[in-house]
Amino acid sequence: MNGSKEIKAIGVLTSGGDCAGLNAAIRAVTYRAVVGYGWKVFGIEQGTAGLMQRPPAARHLTTDIFDGFLLRSGGTFLGTTNRGNPFAFPRADGSVEDRSDEVIDGYRSLGLDALIAIGGDGSQAIIRRLAQQGGMNLVCIPKTIDNDIGATEVSIGYDTAVQVATDALDKLQPTAASHNRVMILEVMGRDAGHIALASGIAGGADIILIPEIPYSIDHVVQKIEALSHSGRNFALIVIAEACPGPDGEVVSRHGRYGGVGHALGEALERKVDAELRVTVLGHLQRGGQPSPRDRLMATVFGTHAVDLVAAGRFDRTVVWRNRQVGDVPIEEAIATYANVAVDGPLVRAARALGVSFGDTVPVVLGGAE
Repeated sequence: MNGSKEIKAIGVLTSGGDCAGLNAAIRAVTYRAVVGYGWKVFGIEQGTAGLMQRPPAARHLTTDIFDGFLLRSGGTFLGTTNRGNPFAFPRADGSVEDRSDEVIDGYRSLGLDALIAIGGDGSQAIIRRLAQQGGMNLVCIPKTIDNDIGATEVSIGYDTAVQVATDALDKLQPTAASHNRVMILEVMGRDAGHIALASGIAGGADIILIPEIPYSIDHVVQKIEALSHSGRNFALIVIAEACPGPDGEVVSRHGRYGGVGHALGEALERKVDAELRVTVLGHLQRGGQPSPRDRLMATVFGTHAVDLVAAGRFDRTVVWRNRQVGDVPIEEAIATYANVAVDGPLVRAARALGVSFGDTVPVVLGGAE
């Protein structure tokens, strides 16, 4: 299928965890498709689960529903899910079944000529498999607060997550100084420390702990003590949820990361003469108004995705590289994982400021301002 004349209707869905900027992407897809090409756009509710319903859970999207509120709102008004892989969909009895054909039939029953899916690497892999099985024309848009999709420098949701974490540090610093405390902030980051690193630098953290750099509790203690000896009465620590605890074991609850901040706090309480408080941001990083940059990237990604459909260029993921929008094969987009470069410019800049990653004895004193 080539050329916009053969396209009459497209679908758009969000899959995986929610994040800020998704509604801006849906808005961009709708405007470009309706105004630019005269197509119909159907928003699929609850990701691929909406295509399993009969009739499919979908709504006709028109430009008049985007009155300005949705551009500014977090989450996704279409709903999303990060559970229920159609190829191994859970049953009530604990077993699983393959419901992939139901998703494909739902796509066909809506009369769709193409599908734009907004999701992370896991979602893109599943939806691509569905597209290949059912002959669905697919274009993907990257979104993940972890910013760990290797083919793109930017993913929707990351900038807002960093902004939320930085804002938390800005609020924790005054109360830390007022009460002579060590404040620990636990932030999200499935396997990568991008949020912890970026917010830690922007928010003036003294210690940044990320899964890419193994840390020693003794080195963390030494940094806190060095700050105290310099006359500082507080310290700020940021730790990514995927970091192991002080004992080297991964901290999780019900199969999900979470709790490493408290594990670190308990270990430090036994080693430092200071009050400690732990704040876990959790899903606060996914919600709230999207930052201007997330709105911009979502808009650029959404319009480019529609243009790819119009050009008949399917099985592609939209990417941002070298200040330009582009696209790569979906398989390439999800093949490479981008964790923090331990010798990259951000880590080097942080070390130059005296920030400790818990891996060396502190030499240069840094500090939150």
